[in-house]
Amino acid sequence: MTPLSYDATDPLLARIAWSRIIEPGDRVAGCLLAGIGPVAALDWLATGGADGPPGMPPHAAWARSARNWRPRLRDLDPRREHDAIDRLAGAVLTPEGAGWPAGLTDLGPGAPPCLWVRGVIEAISRPAVSLVGARACTHYGQHVTGRLAGAAADAGLVVTSGGAFGIDAAAHRATLEVGGTTVAYQAGGVDRFYPGAHTPLLESVIERGAVVSEAPPGSAPMRQRFLQRNRLIAAATAAVVVVEAAWRSGALSTAHHAAGLLRPVGAVPGPVTSPASAGCHRLLRDQVATCITDEEELLELAGPIGSVDPRPAEVPAGLLDDLDPETAQVLDALPVRAATGVDALVRVAGLAPAAVIRALGVLELAGKVARHGDGWRRAR
Repeated sequence: MTPLSYDATDPLLARIAWSRIIEPGDRVAGCLLAGIGPVAALDWLATGGADGPPGMPPHAAWARSARNWRPRLRDLDPRREHDAIDRLAGAVLTPEGAGWPAGLTDLGPGAPPCLWVRGVIEAISRPAVSLVGARACTHYGQHVTGRLAGAAADAGLVVTSGGAFGIDAAAHRATLEVGGTTVAYQAGGVDRFYPGAHTPLLESVIERGAVVSEAPPGSAPMRQRFLQRNRLIAAATAAVVVVEAAWRSGALSTAHHAAGLLRPVGAVPGPVTSPASAGCHRLLRDQVATCITDEEELLELAGPIGSVDPRPAEVPAGLLDDLDPETAQVLDALPVRAATGVDALVRVAGLAPAAVIRALGVLELAGKVARHGDGWRRAR
């Protein structure tokens, strides 16, 4: 039995305690908190946890997990973490409270017990798109990221990434440059920016958006926490786009988390000779991702179906666009320069006279053909 030095009946303090006790993505803990709540779960753990939690089906995982969790109860006082986030002018969000990103519910038992946030709280629950990719990115990757981030910000989307070197940083910077809102998910505590060289960048992110973590203040950004952080980036946004990624890039884990959550995934193609794009080509080959080549395709991926015309605005309409097959056949049969009569059109188009006359009427109303003496010609 481990005596607690704080009010363990406070649901907020209980959730803060669990964020310190467990590692990110602990699904056994998620089932426990969902089943009996954070307060009862903490009481069970603190009073021994020898038997299964009250009201939960028996399972060997309870005792095994309790043995892993119990050492972190020693000297644990969630009031310290709460005071730390207050000193940073931040906040703790819980699933029961306001501002919780709705998409995190899709993580089920893998959802975090709480989130630690610095910045604009509302930013993390607004419609967003994630731009992720390699730390060792190329100039091409930075250029494309800038274009995509700028377009997303101009469309009112929050641009989400992980605050790392390379593509992540390019996404945050490009969004800030156009006055947009951006969110950076961290693997460590929000008081320990990683990488340290990005402290000025992440401070700017806090001014326009938010820096978020599921790990309490003071937590180190360990490797496993980076991989688990990626599931939050995937769940909290409407779509994930991988701009550049090597064959074994961590950005691929974000893409696969997104696919598992039924979020649209996009990948930007690069030169087939570039190792920096090998991971993107892998996603495209395995049909995990949709090919993204410009801003319109990004907005189409992230927005509601039909909200964006997939045809680029600069591509002119084709001669036969929006015509039924017979009408298109008659227009195609008309000479480019000379006029021709109905009888000649019947032979060239291979249609009955009535069908040709009907088609000519439709084309005349559409301004595509004009009478010329006894014949017809394409409109100039």
